[in-house]
Amino acid sequence: MTDMCKLEEKNMSAIDLVSEINRLRRERKAVILAHNYQLPEVQDIADFVGDSLGLSQQAAKTQAEVIVFCGVHFMAETASILSPTKTVLIPDLGAGCSLAQSITAEELMKWKVEHPGATVVSYVNTTAEVKALSDYCCTSGNAVKVVESIPREQEILFLPDRYLGQYVETVAKRPLHIWGGACHVHAKILDEEMETARLAHPDADILVHPECGCSTTCMLKSLHQTSGQKMFIYSTEGMLKHVEKSDAKEFLIATEVGIIHRLHKQFPDRRFYPLSPNAVCEYMKMITLPKVYETLRDMKFEVKVEASLAAKARLPVERMITIV
Repeated sequence: MTDMCKLEEKNMSAIDLVSEINRLRRERKAVILAHNYQLPEVQDIADFVGDSLGLSQQAAKTQAEVIVFCGVHFMAETASILSPTKTVLIPDLGAGCSLAQSITAEELMKWKVEHPGATVVSYVNTTAEVKALSDYCCTSGNAVKVVESIPREQEILFLPDRYLGQYVETVAKRPLHIWGGACHVHAKILDEEMETARLAHPDADILVHPECGCSTTCMLKSLHQTSGQKMFIYSTEGMLKHVEKSDAKEFLIATEVGIIHRLHKQFPDRRFYPLSPNAVCEYMKMITLPKVYETLRDMKFEVKVEASLAAKARLPVERMITIV
């Protein structure tokens, strides 16, 4: 590329970037998928915005030739597993996930040896290698249903998020062996912030993601509501569905702050406050409009799961997207 071209791109306005992304999207026969935690401008140019389950379902059924995945690496891997004939691109290969990194395939194999015959339920926030060693995958939106679909006498290894595991164990009313991993963003959302936010917004419904560090105590409070303020535990899509049905005008949101943009767009007559303004995933925020443009322009940063590995991972992932 010439220095002049580089200079032109550096000075390209946001409007120009969106125009070029749209042009390239048509030329490449591409679809852009964005997670709820992405930057607002990235959400705004996406063909579909959603949680891990919704994005996986879109990846499985799209007729597009190219999938540009605006999320983190395990999400692009999941898209490759579900759509092996598609070209899956991620705008930044460095967009990882602390939760997915909290368990390796080797650690899971050792854990399985310690519990022969156990069924492995892996949160979607895991690598392709871990998924390939699992019996079921799940998202925060369907984890309880996935566990409930397994015979009650069956021993279950649930990984890697300990807070989600504790939530599922309580709601499904069955014991689980739970791995000790956690999301570095959600784990820092604690009870102290909850109490401060509640006092600041006493009329707000409180919507808490089950990955949060406060989720265990929040769950107990939600089961024994004693004040007018209501608390609920939901996936991000569950939060949107709750707002749609709720009569409340204010909502405290306990998850990564990116979801606030989508909530404001979808429900402009309501008010939304992040329970923790510092709940920002630096990996999600690595995806930017210039990077989306460059990915489409150069068709770079392909995520391709090797065929034999993808074949092993496909069954647990397909089970995940069908149990809703």
